[in-house]
Amino acid sequence: MIIDCHGHVSAPAELWVYKSLLLSHRGEHGKRFPELSDEEILAHTNKKEMAPCGHLDMLDKAGTDYQLLSPRPFQMMHSEKPGYLVDWFTEATNDIIARQCQLMPERFAPIAGLPQVAGEPVEHVLPELERCVNSLGFKGCLLNPDPYENSGTESPPMGDRYWYPLYEKLCELDVPAHIHSAGSRSQLSPYTLNFLLDETTAVYGLIHSDVFKDFPELKIVCSHGGGAIPYHAGRFHASALRRKGDFYKEMRNIYYDTVLYSEEALRLLIKTVGADNCLFGAECPGVGSAIDPNTGETLDHIAPFILGFDWLSQEEKDKIMFGNSMKLFKLDPPAK
Repeated sequence: MIIDCHGHVSAPAELWVYKSLLLSHRGEHGKRFPELSDEEILAHTNKKEMAPCGHLDMLDKAGTDYQLLSPRPFQMMHSEKPGYLVDWFTEATNDIIARQCQLMPERFAPIAGLPQVAGEPVEHVLPELERCVNSLGFKGCLLNPDPYENSGTESPPMGDRYWYPLYEKLCELDVPAHIHSAGSRSQLSPYTLNFLLDETTAVYGLIHSDVFKDFPELKIVCSHGGGAIPYHAGRFHASALRRKGDFYKEMRNIYYDTVLYSEEALRLLIKTVGADNCLFGAECPGVGSAIDPNTGETLDHIAPFILGFDWLSQEEKDKIMFGNSMKLFKLDPPAK
């Protein structure tokens, strides 16, 4: 079995039109989202967009059995004002994800977006998180470490007590947060680069804090292999030794997805953090769905790399490919 822990919604065009209208009228016309039939939602689930074929066809081509669906992070506009635009759009996005997963429970499970509004207390997101988990059956949420979206105002580091009410609620609900940056307002580091910068900083901030002492049951996954963390672990470990710490050990308080599109990067990640802390993720279809001219395959076709590592046991491969996701997100995908 292959479970992709890092998938994003292939939404009807009406969702993106809705966002455009919200930004145009700034809430003057209210929050009403257009009604969509089940047939319309299903049709867009496999519409060809940013990949050689539709979403479902891409999953079949890659051999992925089950996928966790979340919002497309760069669309989430956490730094927009007024803040209720973020609330309305997040709610509409989560509702679309819930319906897709209800219509196709054999392929998808839902992961919520949080209405993180730059400058607002983190408690602002808790009602939507509770709605998604308790009423809609969501399995976790995305967490943006920088709601200001790289606009020049710094967000609190992930070890700051600003985040503690959210960590407490995540433990109470017993669901993971999947760290994934969102948009970027900077031309110097556009969103696809800013993802990696924010995620590196997020892991560093969590490790250099008391978060996992204060919340030993907290479950955190970091996107894109932890950004630069595995690549520079030796440097961070040198600093940790000066404070009598062990960076390599502390890294394993966090889980990491495998959304890395090269065999070498995957090898480094798994050898650095261990099979117990890696969750298969390909974000298929997504950024990596471009075709590699050297292989004829899309870059997100990474399962063969992991399955081909002869230094991993079958038990370790099973943990990475599906076991860790099933345990962490409490999944029970239907047998095929």
